[in-house]
Amino acid sequence: MKKSKLIKDMLLTILGTFFAGFGMASFLLPNKLSSGGFTGIATIFYYLFNWNVGAVVIILNIPFFIIAFLKLGKKFLLKTFIGTFLLSIFLDIFEYLPLLTHDRLLSSIYGGVLVGIGTGFIFKAHTSTGGSDLIVQILRSYKVKITSGKLLNIIDISVVALNVLFFREVEIGLYSAIAILLDGMMIDIIFEGTNFSKLVIIISMQNEKIIEMLNSELDSGATELYGKGAYLHENKMIIMSVINRREIPILREKINEIDKKAFLIVTNAREVYGLGFKNIE
Repeated sequence: MKKSKLIKDMLLTILGTFFAGFGMASFLLPNKLSSGGFTGIATIFYYLFNWNVGAVVIILNIPFFIIAFLKLGKKFLLKTFIGTFLLSIFLDIFEYLPLLTHDRLLSSIYGGVLVGIGTGFIFKAHTSTGGSDLIVQILRSYKVKITSGKLLNIIDISVVALNVLFFREVEIGLYSAIAILLDGMMIDIIFEGTNFSKLVIIISMQNEKIIEMLNSELDSGATELYGKGAYLHENKMIIMSVINRREIPILREKINEIDKKAFLIVTNAREVYGLGFKNIE
């Protein structure tokens, strides 16, 4: 691994565990809320036995560290251990800060957003903080026929259900669900940004004019694909292009001026890499 990449990943891991630890310790934990994973289980031990949250998180991860070493190798285990250790340290530090709010709705919102930002940075560093992520990686190594997303949902829902059961408050589950939802949304934003692009597919008899318009007026490239109409069996050239979502109204207007019978499909392009967009890393 290049030194610059190693430094970048380490900085992202520190930043990610800082945000995640702050969100958990300052908003979720004091209000008995959970974002799932081992921190949700540690919350139960904290209130039942007054056990240190950071220490419980590390203890819960130990058997899975051993399995990860055997199944996933030393490199993955080292990065996971660093992420888990840093998260535990920040949890312990922020636990001593004054309580910011008693309002569970505010806590679920701010806690979920902060944990999501932190988790997004951690994922971008190709690191893990153990818990749910580590369990999913281990289960995937055994070729379990369930997607990672479903596995994470099952684990998080189970942990939240445990919190509701032990604290005997349904509201804990309802507010925790808000935190988990916002957590996932923030991870998507960290990975994909907010400036989503649109993938457009255009079928027209005026391809040359439309491509010229895309190049000159929207400053967008285009690719022509060979196609064939299933009804008349006519060979067609299909235009495919990726443009900024703010330019869709302009595109529709311009295509209507060129060819009123054109067929236009617009769909979300969640991630676009290459010339003019994000670099492939």
